[in-house]
Amino acid sequence: MKVGFIGLGAMGRPMALHVHRAGHDLHVWARRPESAAGLPATFCATPAELGRRCEVVFTIITSSADVETVALGTNGLSEGMVPGSVLVDCSTIAPDAARHIAAKLAEKGIRMLDAPVSGGVQGAIDATLAIMAGGEVEVLERVRPLLECLGQRIVHIGPNGAGQVAKACNQMIMVAAIEAAAEALRLAAASGVDCAKVKQALAGGSAASRVLDVMGERMVKRDFAAGIEARLHHKDFGLVLEAARKSGVPVPLTATVAQQLNALMAQGWGRDDTASLLRVLELA
Repeated sequence: MKVGFIGLGAMGRPMALHVHRAGHDLHVWARRPESAAGLPATFCATPAELGRRCEVVFTIITSSADVETVALGTNGLSEGMVPGSVLVDCSTIAPDAARHIAAKLAEKGIRMLDAPVSGGVQGAIDATLAIMAGGEVEVLERVRPLLECLGQRIVHIGPNGAGQVAKACNQMIMVAAIEAAAEALRLAAASGVDCAKVKQALAGGSAASRVLDVMGERMVKRDFAAGIEARLHHKDFGLVLEAARKSGVPVPLTATVAQQLNALMAQGWGRDDTASLLRVLELA
């Protein structure tokens, strides 16, 4: 297939390479052309040009506004994509934004899946991402061979926007677990106990988790270089709180974690790893 990619960052670049290695004809567009350097792909001058060349376009970019601009703005994808082509948005954006973009594209006969991913940079490199798809089943089945290049768990959640709801739920649980690990290791350190041994013990019991393994290890080693930048989780929690407000759902734990992320951002650690939540606790 002729496949387009927009968003060639830490996760998007390895995802695009997986699609190419599977034998598909890769086309890319980037606001910073240097981010496409070395990719075995045709570089397009605008999203519209990329849309004209491709049957399926993937986007994995930062915000709802970014996705809307790339999809619907001047020289955007909608000006180039033909009826029957598909946009697969792997970004983490607001469910309402996903529904709006899908509806506007549908007016031109363009199909859309909101298909946010979980698994981080390593999951993108290893092609082991979890993919949460919102949209029509027939569209999902059409692009499933492409998604299978990227991940091992592909779940159809529901109509457009449902994938983004699932991703919000994922972020709530994951970042709350990071905060819990930070608090546990802060207590261990303040009590004069070896944090590495505490983590080792917890990993064999009911507290065991991937978050403890990965983020707990970063905290023990005090390695706060970004895996996923904390500012992205901060952005995600804004989306989560807004979705909860609109749905009338109380989220007291999520609100508390959001405040800790606010404090992290205030310290200027937004481009460091979210394991920096430990450093926020150390300020107290």
